[in-house]
Amino acid sequence: MEATERANREGSRPIAHEQYLAHDINADRFDEEHALLQDNSSAPFTGSKAVTLEMDKEAQGELGNADTYSSRRPSSKGRWGQVLSYSGAALAGVLATLTVQQLTQSYMPSSYNGGSSSSSSGANLAAVAPTGFHFPPASPTNGQHTKYFPSNIGYAGPTPTGNEAALVQTAPAYPVHTGAPNLVGPESIGGAKGVNDASTATSTGKKPFDVFKHWGNLSPWYSNPSSTFGLPDTSAEAPEGCRIVGLHFLHRHGARYPTSSKEGPEKFKDQLEELAKKGKKWKAKGSLEFLNTWEYALGNELLTPFGRQQMYDLGINLRIKYGFLLNNFTDALPVFRTESQDRMLHSAANFAIGFFGYPHEKQYLNSITYETPGVNNTLAPYMTCPNANSQTRAHRAKYYIDEWVSRYLKGAAERLQKDVHGIDIGPFEAYNFQQTVALGYSKFCELFTEEEWEGFEYAMDMWFWYDSAFGSPVARIQGLGYLQEMVARLTHTPIPIHNSTTNSTLDKNPITFPLNQALYVDATHEVVVLNIITALNLSNFAETGPLPFDHIPEKRSFVASQLAPFGTNMQFQLLSCDSTPGDQIRIIINDGVSPLTGIEGCPENKHGFCPVDTFVRSQKKIIAETDWEWGCCGDWDVLPGTGWNTTTGDTPKRDEVGKPGSGVVRGEHAKRSAVADRGGSTDRFCRRA
Repeated sequence: MEATERANREGSRPIAHEQYLAHDINADRFDEEHALLQDNSSAPFTGSKAVTLEMDKEAQGELGNADTYSSRRPSSKGRWGQVLSYSGAALAGVLATLTVQQLTQSYMPSSYNGGSSSSSSGANLAAVAPTGFHFPPASPTNGQHTKYFPSNIGYAGPTPTGNEAALVQTAPAYPVHTGAPNLVGPESIGGAKGVNDASTATSTGKKPFDVFKHWGNLSPWYSNPSSTFGLPDTSAEAPEGCRIVGLHFLHRHGARYPTSSKEGPEKFKDQLEELAKKGKKWKAKGSLEFLNTWEYALGNELLTPFGRQQMYDLGINLRIKYGFLLNNFTDALPVFRTESQDRMLHSAANFAIGFFGYPHEKQYLNSITYETPGVNNTLAPYMTCPNANSQTRAHRAKYYIDEWVSRYLKGAAERLQKDVHGIDIGPFEAYNFQQTVALGYSKFCELFTEEEWEGFEYAMDMWFWYDSAFGSPVARIQGLGYLQEMVARLTHTPIPIHNSTTNSTLDKNPITFPLNQALYVDATHEVVVLNIITALNLSNFAETGPLPFDHIPEKRSFVASQLAPFGTNMQFQLLSCDSTPGDQIRIIINDGVSPLTGIEGCPENKHGFCPVDTFVRSQKKIIAETDWEWGCCGDWDVLPGTGWNTTTGDTPKRDEVGKPGSGVVRGEHAKRSAVADRGGSTDRFCRRA
């Protein structure tokens, strides 16, 4: 009885479910430790009374069981018979296992046994899968047995719910996110052993070098001190005398496999395959010896396991900090938004499981917007903005990166070339090596010095400055739609006119686009986050101006790994403070509070505060002054490189086209290809501007 009562009291282990009777094979407690759970919910049978239960006929056949089970105590003779029976079965199992291991060692090719015929480690065997296999199997042999594995069998035990967490409001300090749990950094950097070791760095007086923070948009997100952005006297928790009344939360998806652009290691893989087709031999040694057995095994675009963890952790992170805002949802569920792209959908799902816990589906509503050409979507604005898909307008960074790579990786290319024969290694091959998204670890990381990783980080800074942020002529117009949605949410009024990438079908509907939530969560891409930072006019990130291609500035205000890494997140925090009339807003990027002095009317404030009314008024002015039709559809172009520049992310004005010295020329719409339009036509959205 004791065991049964313990199971009832603690819900510790339902001993059987559906129509199965399970019992402990310990003969001394045979009729005391059994329970029956029928239809997933009925109470267990207790006591020493004999119980006989007929099983489902199909289940009997599958499990090979007798027609009935009995809980009567067997005789002493019977008990010894059981012991002998179980012992014999166990011995037979051991012998069978040893036989299989021996056969495996004898006949399994060495390549399937970790390269060692003397090893019988299950780990070696488990690591091997047929070429091209992708888990889960298409037709698992046990997949039809789902009825034996219900997701809930009752007996949950006590489930009282406590108050919601409010760390950001109540804690004396703010938690710091370091960025890369479960990832393994290189043992050495550029062959220098120990440079990543904190004790070594401390003993030499040199700051530890964290390679994970030098990958630009490929870095895992980490906490920025507010001092990084120029506000050393504040942090993201509510200042004394203030309480948080709302939050608009925008985040990027988690870490993904490389995009389908054929860059990075995949481009190098193609180079090796081309050599093989031509029958050319090559051989690597030294630092590149691993290439002799290297295989490219990454997918494209999908969320990685680490990316899933990032999103799950981010959800938990937000719940611990802002869970108390859910107390405002007394008669409705929160509406979160993501996009249809695979990694976006799964990022949002993992985030939700972290935030709400499992099962999460009935705790919120998930609005999935179409990410496809021709459909308006503020979280993927390039899908209906033709000029955002033009090489010369939207991809200005290539000129700068080509110049920079040829400089900062010249020495690395010469060094690496010495370790391989038959393959040409130049600066751009070395650059492909650096663009590594590994399955937890990569030998490519060890090939480069600290200075070369700093050079890579700067290349990423230029990439996003000139393509997606303050140096791009199509940055502000792509962030415009999200500004319109934010103003609508802050003022609790519908968008008055849909003249950008806002989706009028969704945004006019209070069910899909509510305007009275205390908490909003939107998932998007890093380029869109930068579009929005630019559109908001957070000009402190543009203070050091255009990024040169011939050197790294000693100080620069725009660093991609701080603003747009995997999992990057922006908090638009709404506060009510005792000493300040009216609600305040401030913007927090990866835990660092940003000054809002670039926003017209916002005062200098050590906590980054701006009155919501002032903030809204400024954003309405930006919206009114931004010509989406001209920016996305206008017949304009800009000269490459230093021939034209901007530090505001604005489209050239109409009267600049053809003006001597402006760097702005008339575009050639007739030459735009379907490929440039991301596989679909976006021109139908344009009345030729």
